Amino acid sequence: MEFEPWMLLVFPLFFGMGWLAARIDIKELLTESSALPRSYFQGLNFLLNEQQDKAIEAFIEVVKVDPQTVELHFALGSLFRRRGEVDRALRMHLNLVERADLDEDKKQHALFELGQDYLKAGILDRAEEIFRQLLSTPHAKSSLDFLLEIYQKEKDWLKAIDITQRLTVLTGQSHAKEAAFFYCELAAADLAHKNTDAANTHLEQALDVYAHSVRATIMLGDMAMAAQNPARAIEIWTRIEQQDAQYLPLAAERLMKAYLETGKENEGVALLRGYQEKYPSLDLMNVLFHALLQRDGAEAAYQMVRAELQRNPTLLGLDKLLEARLLEVTEKNRADVELVKNLVDKRTRSLAMYRCTSCGFKARQFYWHCPACHGWETYSPRRSEENGLGI
Repeated sequence: MEFEPWMLLVFPLFFGMGWLAARIDIKELLTESSALPRSYFQGLNFLLNEQQDKAIEAFIEVVKVDPQTVELHFALGSLFRRRGEVDRALRMHLNLVERADLDEDKKQHALFELGQDYLKAGILDRAEEIFRQLLSTPHAKSSLDFLLEIYQKEKDWLKAIDITQRLTVLTGQSHAKEAAFFYCELAAADLAHKNTDAANTHLEQALDVYAHSVRATIMLGDMAMAAQNPARAIEIWTRIEQQDAQYLPLAAERLMKAYLETGKENEGVALLRGYQEKYPSLDLMNVLFHALLQRDGAEAAYQMVRAELQRNPTLLGLDKLLEARLLEVTEKNRADVELVKNLVDKRTRSLAMYRCTSCGFKARQFYWHCPACHGWETYSPRRSEENGLGI
């Protein structure tokens, strides 16, 4: 395209239009800024200088001067709740809920924040009431999550199961594992009241919703043993291999006891040997060690541990090896072996712990429900050393 003289007139025109637009934007910005209270800018300055307490006080002044600053209400309320000042958060959000001029979306948002305030304050009935009101709103998913938290706190397992079903329908994601744990909790309560029929029903329901519920299987086996039916218990506990073999160590001692009661000790030892070969575990080895010690003597137990230690070297395995050696060592060499074992034993105390994979909480016993973070099935059934987490 050839250059035409008239094009020289276009550039000044575009420049003038841009200058005019900029002036209009600046004027509008200045008008809006002048309408904001001085406390607003003071609050921003305090925030920039990381003076949070002063910033909060400044923003509170803004809210007093200009009640229309709804978003600032929300921000302050959430900040108060995070800081543990629940009373102030409640007042802030109650003020919003009670405002007649608030549109429906903002009112629902205010209710949602208010529900979280009540939950933080431990006023669970009011929190539950609010979250149930919000189940037909855009806050439905988060409200269901909070309701699930509430019902777990209250140990209302039937309502918790209902919420898992609603969450599955709403999100398309399965919450079957959680529901199975809630059925197990119902069964545990039944057993505490000696209601075995109800417990059995709830455990079968747990397996119906989640076929891999190892906890339900272990509990059913325990019930069979309590009913003097060790053969049935063995049949139940051996299903764990198909559900999740890493949990077999939790049933190892139970299985060996059941085999002893049926008079089939050799079958029990053979079963545990097979498990140890396929799924090496310190707990499986420990149960097998004591079974061999009782049946075949210290030398057989020692040789088994020695072979396992060569295959899977661990300090906990070494501790067990020294325990076996002490049973046969001569009095002359006993003091030296005891000294080494005591040193190893001290070193392995932290290695023998179970550890929550979610929060890192350690415990000597296995938990299905972490006492620290309250997560379900967050504990590995393997000891810390086996997971490389104990050192």
